[in-house]
Amino acid sequence: MLNRSALIVVAAVVALAGGALAQSPYAGLQTRPVKALSADQIADLKAGRGMGLALPAELNGYPGPRHLLDLATELGLSAGQREALQSMFEAMRAEAIPIGARLIEQETELDGLFARRLATAENIATATAIIGETQARLRNAHLKYHLSTVALLQPEQIERYRELRGYGMAPSSPHGRH
Repeated sequence: MLNRSALIVVAAVVALAGGALAQSPYAGLQTRPVKALSADQIADLKAGRGMGLALPAELNGYPGPRHLLDLATELGLSAGQREALQSMFEAMRAEAIPIGARLIEQETELDGLFARRLATAENIATATAIIGETQARLRNAHLKYHLSTVALLQPEQIERYRELRGYGMAPSSPHGRH
């Protein structure tokens, strides 16, 4: 038989555990059409936006075409630079949008396996491998355009870009050819 103090402790533990369950960060996500993707992520994928996929490039001195175009005046980009960056941006979107659409389809298929209670170890392994390949293609589509922008810019423009974006001191420069 538990004494009064032990009962209070047990009641407190049960209350805390119940409260922790009610505070799940996933609460409400079960109503999403594609459980693994938020509405914002779906919109970003459909629009070809980067969603942070190119952070290794961006934060190491390889600016992306969209952000460069947004800061064209502050960076003193020439008409030729702007034109080249606009072409890169359009090419990146043309490549990323269909990949993003495919990723949404694949995540929907994976979700459906679970929703219809058809998930097996085998079909999940296949589905997640395919999704991983698509995610890699999408990330590459964004990263390679960051790589391409460096050839268009002067070192001073890259440094100014870093300042304007709030990145502080530049890492060791990948731009030795300038």
